Amino acid sequence: MRRKNQRGLTLVELVVAFSIMLILTTMAVPLARSRVRIEREKELRWALREIRTAIDKYKDYADAGYLGPQKLDADNYPDKLETLVEGVKLQGQVDKKIRFLRRIPKDPFTNSTDWGMRSDKDDPTSNSWGGQNVFDIYTKTTEKAPDGTNYSDW
Repeated sequence: MRRKNQRGLTLVELVVAFSIMLILTTMAVPLARSRVRIEREKELRWALREIRTAIDKYKDYADAGYLGPQKLDADNYPDKLETLVEGVKLQGQVDKKIRFLRRIPKDPFTNSTDWGMRSDKDDPTSNSWGGQNVFDIYTKTTEKAPDGTNYSDW
């Protein structure tokens, strides 16, 4: 006994509508996750490139003699990453410092500025730092890229 002006959804219509919404959301979640991973990979590549460029620039200035005498075992590489941010006095200048980085970029996977470092005397696949200088950096995450390589090998 239904009234003529009464409106509403039947149980079947509600089940069909929720099923369609469920199917659409299950398709959207993996796409969103892959998009987040792609963005993190871009940020990681950018951060690695920025820090490695700063290390190379420091090495070029030290080799040219602009930074004055360097430590013997440093081989003209910075002794720590913070040196690139704090700056180094130029030889022959009283007040002039050159900075190679404004700040140490965050690692998008660990969400910190704590990067793994390698000295030029360390094994290229080593995960420990000898402490002599900063020749290279890597991320400390244990995650793997979609192609199976470790992000720490980038």
